[in-house]
Amino acid sequence: MKGLSWLGYSPIAFLLICFTSLFFFISKKKREAYLILSTILTGGISWILKMLIDRPRPGTDFVRIVQETHFQSFPSGHVLFYTVYFGLLSVIIGYDKTLDQTKKTVFISLMVLMLILGAMSRIYLGAHWFTDVMGGFIVGLQFIIVAASLYLKKNVKTETASY
Repeated sequence: MKGLSWLGYSPIAFLLICFTSLFFFISKKKREAYLILSTILTGGISWILKMLIDRPRPGTDFVRIVQETHFQSFPSGHVLFYTVYFGLLSVIIGYDKTLDQTKKTVFISLMVLMLILGAMSRIYLGAHWFTDVMGGFIVGLQFIIVAASLYLKKNVKTETASY
């Protein structure tokens, strides 16, 4: 579970975003690179919400703490990041024209699995309440709706203009 949470820590998440964006830039997919790069915003969103809500993390009175964490609890920044990062990758994969349906299904299933396991790890480690995890997921979905709408809107304009 610690390994699943590892990807969500700020320095690791930042590197993951940068390498994925770099991959898309090198592949000449600038819009996809910028879409993944927008995932960096989840850190700021999470921090602002944590400061505004100021909810304490679970304590040893209520849960077994496997991994000590700091700062406020709501929403789960890890789950917010996982939702947006793996969600936007799923959108990119789902609308990619070079992958067949089987590959899309496998890749998207892996993304969903990472999100679910990442969320479970935060509860298992005693870092968050279930509602913190759900809050990260809901805020992440809102981010995806906005970002994916802009991405797909541009795709539709580009495709119709080429006809």
